[in-house]
Amino acid sequence: MLPVGVANVQSLVPSPQPLVPTMLRPLGRTDINISPVPLGCWPIAGMTSPGVNDDDSLATILACFELGINHLDTAYCYGRQGESERLIARALGDRRDEMVIATKGGLHWSDEGKMVHDARPETLRRQCEESLARLATDRVELLYLHAPDENVPVAESAGALRDLMRQGKTRSVGVSNVTLAQLEAFAAECPVTAYQPPYNMLQRGIEADTLPWCREHGVSVIVYWPLLKGLLAGKIGRDHVFDPSDSRCKYPMFRPPQWEKNHDFLDTLRPIAAEAGKTVAQLAVNWTIHRPGVTAALCGAKRPDQIRETAGSAGWQLTEAQLSRIDHALAQRGTPESELPV
Repeated sequence: MLPVGVANVQSLVPSPQPLVPTMLRPLGRTDINISPVPLGCWPIAGMTSPGVNDDDSLATILACFELGINHLDTAYCYGRQGESERLIARALGDRRDEMVIATKGGLHWSDEGKMVHDARPETLRRQCEESLARLATDRVELLYLHAPDENVPVAESAGALRDLMRQGKTRSVGVSNVTLAQLEAFAAECPVTAYQPPYNMLQRGIEADTLPWCREHGVSVIVYWPLLKGLLAGKIGRDHVFDPSDSRCKYPMFRPPQWEKNHDFLDTLRPIAAEAGKTVAQLAVNWTIHRPGVTAALCGAKRPDQIRETAGSAGWQLTEAQLSRIDHALAQRGTPESELPV
């Protein structure tokens, strides 16, 4: 098989299939609608996933057309040289307008390979221009502040993104990885369309404050980690030994005693998923996208088969009886230690 290049990549695009209108959800208070399971484009950058290659990455993006996924989520820092954004441009070509593209600014990699927070207005403006060039587009539908910068008042970062929206560089603005106080300060300077936090069955901290605030103010909540870095996909065995270089080793969820508790919880989900005719991953994502106030759950993928599975999380609902059994299993699991108040 020949490598996929710029010239022949469009030949792999499936014939257009109309999205099912009832499956799309409003993006905040805009007239933009998005699929409840968007493609998270961090894995295709190859930063933390071994074995990533352009052929698979392009095929993964192109699979979205056949699956009814119309939302791609990337960022300036997804890749040392913007690999994720460049791959999106290659894959979409002249079908760019069929996708709702979100990118983020405020984080970048240093020459030493360290993540740097820099949300100064001048940096956000420059990163936006560079992202648009990489994406081969004149605007994105959604531009996030990727994370607040402790050296820059969040209101200043918000003002820069507000100006970029007024200039037509983005149709809407979002914010990620912020506290409720920071979200409120940001919203006082710039209309907020979307909020992006981590959220899943075992990490539910946003339910206490930010999720209700977003529901009240018409802000879409587009969550990441619905599968908790693969844990809730149910495919990592109880006896799995992580390589010391695997970043998941630093998370309490992946170490004793939480590891054992989490696998006990997964064992209660398996028969429910089987009863629904779905995988454990599909059950976990479906549960997430039907939580009150959640608009969509980002699912990362580096191969087409991965996004095909998680795309199957949409278009159906768990029964009340199944949800009740999940609630009972969650109560039995208890609040994970990493979620307890400090």
